[in-house]
Amino acid sequence: MKKPVEVLVIGGNRYVGKRLIARLLGEGHRVTVLNRGSLPPPAGVEQLLADRDDERSLTGALGPRVFDVVVDQVCYTPRQAAIARRVFSGRTRRYVMTSTVEVYEYEDSPALVREEAVDPFTVAVDPGLPWDDPAFLESRYGEGKRQAEAVLAAGGEFASTVVRVAHVLGGHDDFTGRLAHYAERIRTGEPIAVPARNQPATYVHVEEIARFLAWTAGEDFTGPVNAASGGPLTTEDLCEAVAAHVPGGRAVFRPVEVGEVSPFSFRRSYGMDNARAARLGYTFPDARQWLPRAVAETLGKGA
Repeated sequence: MKKPVEVLVIGGNRYVGKRLIARLLGEGHRVTVLNRGSLPPPAGVEQLLADRDDERSLTGALGPRVFDVVVDQVCYTPRQAAIARRVFSGRTRRYVMTSTVEVYEYEDSPALVREEAVDPFTVAVDPGLPWDDPAFLESRYGEGKRQAEAVLAAGGEFASTVVRVAHVLGGHDDFTGRLAHYAERIRTGEPIAVPARNQPATYVHVEEIARFLAWTAGEDFTGPVNAASGGPLTTEDLCEAVAAHVPGGRAVFRPVEVGEVSPFSFRRSYGMDNARAARLGYTFPDARQWLPRAVAETLGKGA
């Protein structure tokens, strides 16, 4: 963004969100964060308290405020997207929703997947599904994101884009425990369960996705865009990087035909093509450039 603007970040309490806010502040923008208030806001940030699932609560918290850009970090369902369309109509000129690689969960392509593989304008929306049930939502994460994208795409209240984020790595505050899962098994020699046909995936560093979201907020393109570093990584690639932090450790893999497998192992191939981002003016680095640093940040010296 060329000049300071008013940015609202919905969510933003942890991990990617807090880095996005720090980056926006560093670029001189005026940042407001809207969430339930589980954590205090960073210095220099106004905080609005609301339940984004409650339209009256959301409208009341916003009052008369308007924003140049809204970055929605926590839109998971078509209901939430529909509320956002109504509430932010006339309040913003641009809406950026953080989406996910999981919208491609039904793809299985040897080639990297482009955005047009899932066109929001063709996705059927069913707001009557039990989206308020946490267990249902967890099991339908990709579907919830697909339908949320579709609801935003169908509206004309503001320009919108959705950033389909690859699997995120890095940072001392990675809360997923996925790399720690590998580290523990490498340390103990316990086999790591992977699909018999284990596919590579695309990844992005936590600092890089924060940078890309801030950049996207300042652009004017619309529609979906893939956010992923170049060079898909395999489970073996990840474990090799983790093993460097486990003295004497060695990864042992156990292929399974059915049943639960380890995190970051995939039966389908749906790595993301990042060519659209490049055409728009943003170039992602190769994942192998930052993978050792990401593992070191997450596992720490005590791994």
